[in-house]
Amino acid sequence: MAEFKLNINSKDYTVDVDPQMPLLWVIRDEIGLKGTKFGCGIAQCGACTIHLDGKATRTCVLPVSAATGKKITTIEGLSNDNEHPVQKAWLKLQVPQCGYCQSGQIMAASALLQSTPQPSEEDVNRAMHNICRCGTYQRIKQAIQEASKEMTAHGQANE
Repeated sequence: MAEFKLNINSKDYTVDVDPQMPLLWVIRDEIGLKGTKFGCGIAQCGACTIHLDGKATRTCVLPVSAATGKKITTIEGLSNDNEHPVQKAWLKLQVPQCGYCQSGQIMAASALLQSTPQPSEEDVNRAMHNICRCGTYQRIKQAIQEASKEMTAHGQANE
């Protein structure tokens, strides 16, 4: 066991855990933020995606020791009131079906828009490789373009 200081959603936490414990388990079990999901456990599906220093990062295989000193943002920290343009676009276009993968999808999409505010279809295809068992890929792509328009119109660079 070792002590780690983490900044999650702009709040400081100290945890005493195995240095190899995946960050996902620290976020869910030690901190109690349940929005980030466990999917495949091999960093392939993207259900566990968060932002680590603003970059979309899969946490199911990332040891907590690799996250110290970095800014961690989970779906709970994306906005205080679900008013992030990506979240609004997701609701407007009714993207989720079962919803399980959606927090990871939203985190990947918001990281994309942070780095590429007006992504081309190719940019979206390259950045979004999260898996959705319900097959909502077309609506996800539409929601990303919708959020891009809103962010551009309002000059937003959230997060």
